[in-house]
Amino acid sequence: MPGHRTRAFRISAAALALCALLAGCSGSAESADGGKVVLRYTWWGNPDRAERTERAVALFEERHPDIEVRTSFSGYDAYKQKLATQAAGGDAPDVMQLDYRQIDQYASGGVLLDLAKQRDALRTSAIDPGLLATGRVDGTQYAVPQGRGTETVVYDVTAWKASGVPLPREGWSWDEWADAMRALARKTGRPGSVDPGQSEDAFEVWLRGQGKSLYTGDGGLGFTVDDLTRWWTFTDVLRREGAVSPAEQTTQLDGSVENTPLGRGTAVSDFNWDAPAGGYAALVEGGVALGPMPSGEDGTPGQYFKPSMFLGVFADSPHADAAAGLVDFMINDAEAGDILGATRGIPVNETVRKRTEPLLTGFDRTIADFQDSLEGSLEDPPQAPPSGDNALQTTFARDYDQVSYERMSPREAAEDYITEAKAELRS
Repeated sequence: MPGHRTRAFRISAAALALCALLAGCSGSAESADGGKVVLRYTWWGNPDRAERTERAVALFEERHPDIEVRTSFSGYDAYKQKLATQAAGGDAPDVMQLDYRQIDQYASGGVLLDLAKQRDALRTSAIDPGLLATGRVDGTQYAVPQGRGTETVVYDVTAWKASGVPLPREGWSWDEWADAMRALARKTGRPGSVDPGQSEDAFEVWLRGQGKSLYTGDGGLGFTVDDLTRWWTFTDVLRREGAVSPAEQTTQLDGSVENTPLGRGTAVSDFNWDAPAGGYAALVEGGVALGPMPSGEDGTPGQYFKPSMFLGVFADSPHADAAAGLVDFMINDAEAGDILGATRGIPVNETVRKRTEPLLTGFDRTIADFQDSLEGSLEDPPQAPPSGDNALQTTFARDYDQVSYERMSPREAAEDYITEAKAELRS
C-alpha cells in the first residue's frame, strides 16, 4: 500500500493474458550450482523495509539451506513499472509484493498462482477471514495480505507544534484541514502539505466522507464530473494560495518519501499510508507524528483499514511449493514477525500480532498506537478495485498536472479524466 503513485507504468490485463499463452514465456526460478532452488523475491519500499526484509530472508535461508532467495526492491513507481514489464514478458519473480489495486489485473492476466493449491505450504488459518478475502478474485485466493494499514496525515511534529496551529484530531473536516494548511504556511513560511490533488488515495477518502466511492459494486465509476471538479477546485485554490506544494514540486513525486516536499523539508505534512510514513522518521530532523485523515462535514470518516500490501506467487514458477513456503514464512513465522515489525503494516497473523505489538518500538510503536486509536471508528473497506484502476492512477495524476500548471481548469481536467476512465473500465 504505497503513498504517492504519480508516475505509474500502464500494462493491460489483456497483454498479460496474451503473454501467458505465448510459447516461450519462461519461468522465473532457476537452480543454483550445488542443486539449490533459487527464488526471486521482489518488493517496493524504503531502505528500512529493505534492511528488515533482508534479515528475515537470511533467517529463511538458514532454516532452508536448500533454497537461495535473490531479492530486489525499489520505490513504488519504479517497482510497478518493472513488475509490469516482467509479467508481460513471462518473467515475473517467484514471489512478488502486490498492491490492493494490482491483484485483479495480475490475476485476470494469468500471472498469479491459485494459492488454494498450496494449502500444505501456505497456512492462512490465523488471518482474519475478512482480511484474507481481499486477496481473492472471483472466489480464488491469488494473494495473501501481509499487514493492515491506513492512510494518515504524517507531519513534522516539531514544526507543527512550534507554529501553534492545533494538531490533527479525530473528526476534523476537510475545511478545517485546509484552514490548518493555510495557517501553517503563514507561520512556517512553507506549504502546510504536499498537494493532495494528485493523489487518488486522498480523493477516495474525501469521497467516502460524503458517502460515495471510487467504484460501484460492478466496477463502474462511483463519482461524477461534478465530484471531481469540486475536489480539484478545492486543492487548486490551496495551491494558488501557497497552502500546499507548488506544481514544480508535486509533479516530481516518484513514489519515494525521499523525493517529497516533506522529505526534503519544504512542506510541513503529507498524506501517506502509515507503514511507508516511517520512512520520514529518518528524514525529518524533529521527527514525525501521525494524525487522522479529515472526515466529511457530518463527521463521516472516509479513512479505512485495508491490507497494506499482499504477497503473490508467479503462476509459472517451477518452484511453486518453495515460493509458497517463503510467503508462509514471511506471514506466519514468529521470528520473522519480530524482525519485520510493522514495516508492512501491523501483522495479519493474529498470533504474530499479539506477540509483536508489545515489542514494538520507535515508529512501529507509533503505527500500532495510531491504529489502536482508530479501532472501531472507521467504516468497512471497499472491495478491491477493477483492474483498470491501475492505469487510471496515472491518468488521475496526469490530468491534475494540467490543473497544477494552469493548462486546464478543474472542470476541463475532470471531464477529460471521466471520459478516459469510462473507456478504460470498459476495455
